[in-house]
Amino acid sequence: MVQVKDPLFEPGHTGHLQTETWLARISQNLSFEEQAAIHNAYLFAAECHQDSTRPSGELYLLHVLTVADILADLGMETDVLIAAILHESVMNQLTTLEVIEKRFGRSVAALTKGVAKMRFVDSLNENITQAQTQQRESLRRMLLAMVKDVRVMLIILADRLHDMRVIKFMPEHEQLRLARETQELFAPLANRLGIGQIKWELEDLSMRYLQPEIYQQMAKLLDERRLDRENYINAITQRLSEALEKHQIKAVVTGRPKHIYSIWRKMQRKNLEFEQIFDVRAVRVIVDTDTECYRVLGIVHNMWRPIPHEFDDYIASPKNNDYRSLHTAVFGPDDKCFEVQIRTHDMHHHAEFGVAAHWRYKESNLATDDNFAQKISWLRQIPQWKEEASNTNDFLERVQSEIFEERVYALTPKGEIIDLPNGATVLDFAYYIHTELGHRCCGAKINGHIVPLTYQLKNGDRVQILRSNHNEEPRRDWLNPDLGFLKTSRARAKVKRWLRKLGMPQHIQAGRQTLERELKRLNLLDVNLEQLAQKFKAESLDQFLATIGRGEITPQQIGRSFTREILAPHHDIDDEQEIVQQPTPTHSSQGVSIEGVDGLMTELARCCRPLPGDPIIGYTSKGRGVVIHRQDCPNVLQWQSEQNERLIAVEWGKTSSNELYAMDIEVLASERKGLLADITTLAANEDINIIAANTLSNKKESTARMVFTIEVNSVNQASCFLTKIDGLRNVMSARRINH
Repeated sequence: MVQVKDPLFEPGHTGHLQTETWLARISQNLSFEEQAAIHNAYLFAAECHQDSTRPSGELYLLHVLTVADILADLGMETDVLIAAILHESVMNQLTTLEVIEKRFGRSVAALTKGVAKMRFVDSLNENITQAQTQQRESLRRMLLAMVKDVRVMLIILADRLHDMRVIKFMPEHEQLRLARETQELFAPLANRLGIGQIKWELEDLSMRYLQPEIYQQMAKLLDERRLDRENYINAITQRLSEALEKHQIKAVVTGRPKHIYSIWRKMQRKNLEFEQIFDVRAVRVIVDTDTECYRVLGIVHNMWRPIPHEFDDYIASPKNNDYRSLHTAVFGPDDKCFEVQIRTHDMHHHAEFGVAAHWRYKESNLATDDNFAQKISWLRQIPQWKEEASNTNDFLERVQSEIFEERVYALTPKGEIIDLPNGATVLDFAYYIHTELGHRCCGAKINGHIVPLTYQLKNGDRVQILRSNHNEEPRRDWLNPDLGFLKTSRARAKVKRWLRKLGMPQHIQAGRQTLERELKRLNLLDVNLEQLAQKFKAESLDQFLATIGRGEITPQQIGRSFTREILAPHHDIDDEQEIVQQPTPTHSSQGVSIEGVDGLMTELARCCRPLPGDPIIGYTSKGRGVVIHRQDCPNVLQWQSEQNERLIAVEWGKTSSNELYAMDIEVLASERKGLLADITTLAANEDINIIAANTLSNKKESTARMVFTIEVNSVNQASCFLTKIDGLRNVMSARRINH
């Protein structure tokens, strides 16, 4: 549940704040000079804003003071608090940075300037290209500003947190915009910077407006029998405190706050019911040393039976944001499950305050703060990412990969820890070490065993990259996301940069080969390539082929692009002579619209097995209603040449992703053991049902021809599946077939 400190004022209230109350709260543990500087900033902001109000109805002055109060909770230094108080004055052009620097110093002016630059996009409407571009550019500017001074981001996070606390006073469209931005950008950034105190609240507040029904349902589940749960936890904490005292361990034992979003995410991630979530009941133990953490763990496991596979040691293996703690789940009294978190005071401060803990204790030696250095090490790499990226989209894709995804930690042969996004492959690992090593990578060993390039790394894997002695080059299919070679944007950017260096004729030749292979795979007999190029906004066919050759257009994008105009161009139907035309389309049970004919049955032709996305045509049959064929079906081409009047115009209507359609595919391969098992496993992983299979082996040539009838929901799903079969060892071709 959202946990916030008592507010300084009622959100949306337009009255004045009692300055003495605010000053007393924000100035705790500050020197006399620092208190005077804070008071001076307050007077200056009050003079600038006077009685002006924000869209939520509150005074601007109250907003900036609350932002400063949030930062004071994080233990931020005086310059940051002053910049928070003054940032709206600069953003609303009520004063200048020159005046700020003269009255409050260069450091405050620099922070205020950094915040003032961060004007975020007004809309995240995914249907508006301009809005997408603005949002990406805003994020790019923000991240580059963070490299110079991460405190700018802390002020922005505090500003957004207060916006979310008063979001209920805003119009509904603004609520959704702010909540979506917060969930997709600000909460993940707070997590990457390790500021759990802000992260949890941002996540819960976002969910309240983006998924109100689920939020209320989760809140209701937490509220039910709350008293029983609190009594249970109180009994646990008392019993555990007594046990620790008996073992002479000084500890603070408390119940842990419940966060709706994190509980719901765990339910989704692990496909669990609410009753199966262990940390709905949770206890936190805070001790003095790492050694005592493990002693407490032993005591807990002696008192209550641990639940298998529910122990995580984030002390030995910290999370990517340097979060450190022991997590375990046990069966407690009455056989009820609960979670126990065990950490030191230092770990707790870093979990709650993240990078802000760097400034929290003035007596600490900031120059040797390893925790701070680790949390922002990724920031130092951002200028390099910008140089590597070919455009803003590539840069943002890299940033989102680095910041917003869970991490995996693998080891080099010398024991160096490499931090990569979860799902990264050994090929990603090779490119992370060195670009040339990635280009010439031909395999890898994990813990001494040879694995394919698509092997996804696991925590603790020791990786040895096998390098070709020949002049190996990156392969274009490494960029195909469906083949699973590369996960990270960094590695993909390096492959794209290498491909861009090739000459235009090489790109055209490679693009033509890729396109022909995809058309053959989907068994598309006649395609208007000029129309296809125009759909991708290419100025010419050669430019279109070159774009494919550079890896900027994937086979799957091509597979999703086919329309009636692009397919069967030389067999276009004369509407006046060959098709019975009527004005009003009627939808059938097959998800097909039949023009002007109501109440007819439809049936998909077995000769060509059309799929949603295929250009189609109908053939009126006695006793079978309308039989739906692909427009390039050999039977249809024959009927068109005969000007058969039974052909009628049809098109796909709204089809459900749950509707499945039969399709025949052919796989040609060099014979090997386990190939059939690999194909069936791949089908299961892709959620594709194989309803028939026929395998014929040629012992003399050591080849195999396999024909499968599979069920898919679209041409795109079929294309992805065929592409992955093509990537299996010994497979020579995989394509769609007609009978």
